[in-house]
Amino acid sequence: MNVVIVDDTPLTLILMEKLVARQSGCTAVSFADPAAGLAWCLDNEPDLIIVDYMMPGIDGLEFIRRVRARHERDDVPILMVTANSERKTRYDALTAGANDFLNKPIDAHEFEPRVHNMLKLREAHLQTRHRAEELAEEVRKATAELCARERETITRLARAAEFRDPETGAHIQRMAHYSALIGTRLRLPAERVDSLLQAAPMHDVGKLGIPDHILLKPGRLTSEELVVMRRHPVIGYDILKDSASSVVQIGAAIALSHHEKFDGSGYPYGLAGEAIPLEGRIVAVADVFDALTSERPYKPSWPLPDAVTLLREGRSSHFDPQCVDAFLGGLDEALAIRDRFRDD
Repeated sequence: MNVVIVDDTPLTLILMEKLVARQSGCTAVSFADPAAGLAWCLDNEPDLIIVDYMMPGIDGLEFIRRVRARHERDDVPILMVTANSERKTRYDALTAGANDFLNKPIDAHEFEPRVHNMLKLREAHLQTRHRAEELAEEVRKATAELCARERETITRLARAAEFRDPETGAHIQRMAHYSALIGTRLRLPAERVDSLLQAAPMHDVGKLGIPDHILLKPGRLTSEELVVMRRHPVIGYDILKDSASSVVQIGAAIALSHHEKFDGSGYPYGLAGEAIPLEGRIVAVADVFDALTSERPYKPSWPLPDAVTLLREGRSSHFDPQCVDAFLGGLDEALAIRDRFRDD
């Protein structure tokens, strides 16, 4: 342990150094100049500070105040050495943050047990701190494991919906990363962007409730079949809405709203403008762009310029214009995402 001794009297400094050396495992760090001692204490974390009261420039009270103001933790014990027996001086020292006092002239029989007791106190504080850090690390690991399990469950749920649809697993990766790209360019907080990245793949989970003869029909749907197909946002919302997970709750909002249109002509409820949740508006752009630029058994992929034109023409009608602008502003990044998550 490092014991800092600050005293402008050389003989007293030497005496305290020798007495500290008798303590097992202790190293004395001595300063005759209080400014130098203060600088060391502000740049390092000592285990005990022994500081004289009467010193030129910076007295013991000011020294203690500055140390306490800098160190967030107050578990570094401080002994103030003083020949002043006035109660006010001692009260001021205690208020500044001193833990105990040593009288001048130094008495070895008093010095050693007081230093020993202060170091024991310090040792107990360090053990408590280390245990708290260990517990915090255990909580962090447990939380990370829970988040990983939640993410895996979400991904598997999304894949279950995709396996019933002629989409691909790469589609949910692409559109989720497109969504995160839009969120980032809209300057959403990083935590919200990460939640969007995790929740976006659940956008079509409601297709689990759509009969195969409609969902997998190769040709155009009849008006009656279209009504059934357009129930999948509500089905997805009902599947997800009661989850305790904030990410799944965002997924529920996305599932319900990603087919709404900015001008109010979408479904299931004909919401318009900012009445549509922002995550739903973002996913609408990401999902349509990927659907257009991906090849499917029932259609070829669109050329990139045609897909970009459709997004631009859909500003303020189908899509939130800010979301379109954010996506197109990061089109190079979007194309890198498309290359990264190619269909098998």
